[in-house]
Amino acid sequence: IASEFAKKGATVLLGPGLNVARVPFNGRNFEYCSGEDPYLGARMASAIIPAIQSQNVIATAKHYVLNNQETGRVGADSIIDERTWREIYLPPFESAVAHGALSAMCSYNRITLDNVTAWACEHPTTLQHLKEQSSVFVMSDWLATHSTQAIVKGLDQEMPSDFYFGSRLRDAVESGAVD
Repeated sequence: IASEFAKKGATVLLGPGLNVARVPFNGRNFEYCSGEDPYLGARMASAIIPAIQSQNVIATAKHYVLNNQETGRVGADSIIDERTWREIYLPPFESAVAHGALSAMCSYNRITLDNVTAWACEHPTTLQHLKEQSSVFVMSDWLATHSTQAIVKGLDQEMPSDFYFGSRLRDAVESGAVD
């Protein structure tokens, strides 16, 4: 697939999907190469990321993180303890970054972790953990950005537009609301 992208001039592939399949009714499970096993997901990521990027196409690990249901995903709150997050949900993404993934896409859901509830594209713990592993570029899923503060938390690009990261962000920087 990456060679097809390269031949048509695309430089970014919005995949692979790396979520661990925990809810069998998730309509996007077919898209995730992890299956139900974080070890399998990590192994798959270790192979697919270099394969994609060998074609001079950027691999985007998605949907970071805890995006485990399709129904109500835009408002769902994935409440999780740190051990479960680290042992079940992180391994595929950590492997992707360790094997050179240049970008990641954050998901629509909210996350409650370490007594902090925030949108996935604004959660300080999850985004900073990913960025500590590598200089990965983080983009939002389509319309998954909820404020200009997301840039401070670790989001690099709002997709597909500049609703928050355009004039609102410029105004927030100029007023001192965002450093």
